[in-house]
Amino acid sequence: MLRVGLIGFGLAGQAFHAPMIRGVRGMELACILERHTDNARRRYPEVRVARTLDEMLSDHSIQLCVVATPNDSHFSYTQACLEAGRHVVVDKPFTPTMREAQQLVALAADRKRLITVYQDRRWDGAFLTVKKLIHSGALGAVAEYEARFDRFRLDPKPSAWRERADFPAAGVLWDLGPHLIDGALVLFGEPESISAAALCQRPTSIVDDAFDVFLQYPCLRVSLRARIVAYAPGPHLLIYGTGGSFIKYGMDPQEEILRSPNYPDGLEWGPDWGEEPEDRWGILSRVNEKPRKIKTERGDYRGFYANVRDAVENNAPLDVTPDQALRTMRGLLMAHKSSREGRVVRWGESVE
Repeated sequence: MLRVGLIGFGLAGQAFHAPMIRGVRGMELACILERHTDNARRRYPEVRVARTLDEMLSDHSIQLCVVATPNDSHFSYTQACLEAGRHVVVDKPFTPTMREAQQLVALAADRKRLITVYQDRRWDGAFLTVKKLIHSGALGAVAEYEARFDRFRLDPKPSAWRERADFPAAGVLWDLGPHLIDGALVLFGEPESISAAALCQRPTSIVDDAFDVFLQYPCLRVSLRARIVAYAPGPHLLIYGTGGSFIKYGMDPQEEILRSPNYPDGLEWGPDWGEEPEDRWGILSRVNEKPRKIKTERGDYRGFYANVRDAVENNAPLDVTPDQALRTMRGLLMAHKSSREGRVVRWGESVE
């Protein structure tokens, strides 16, 4: 049994980490670090709650620590856990700077410990479907790929750290950009250049609440977008290739359930978990063929933690490697640089 310590019990810890850890056979949520409130004790009365990191790390049976805290503390918590000989999962974004991310990867290698970043969207049903379509050659050579995260929330939350101008790595590009950039890099590799614009679309926003990021390849353009004022969302995924096109509306159903008070707990999540209804399947239109619906692959974010378990216990290859985590960090920081300087930046430029 792989015993896990979860650091932080805000939205990320409650909705996207604790249920996954408890939902993977061979893993045990052994301790939760929650410094001030008692939400963890109320939700999981059988799980030990610590008030300090030292208190958590005093339990030497905990092998894996999960850092699900605000972005400004990712580096310090991860560094402390690695130095204490623990494997570490860090919620995205990895760290606010490339230097810190590189230091953590080097420290993990030096201590011979696993480090990875929680890129759960690789286990979105839609992403798995698109990955399968592209690799099968059903679309021919892909010429254009667009992925969007559209939401509708008119009122910013000034108290939320993600929307504070004085907070490191705040704004929607830091929040949603890692998902979209990581997905594009998994599908297509490193681009030649990046151009981006981080935008404020609500009059009261003080940090970016929308973005456009464009990755340019020799014969492919990737468009990655997020909107906060999209009442009627556009396509979540749109792909044009020499052999046809694919278009899909609607986000993965897992997130909505996990954000609700009735998110699953334990090992039994039901046979329909991650299944998408037929009316949300994407449409594949191939040259000289009748358009047809493509069943969305079953999504399951637990796949991330199942892989981490196998990597720790059996030396299985990591799905989200440290090199990939650094690559996604580069893409994110280059997008910020492009937006800040108002120009196209080459992939190999300095991220400063």
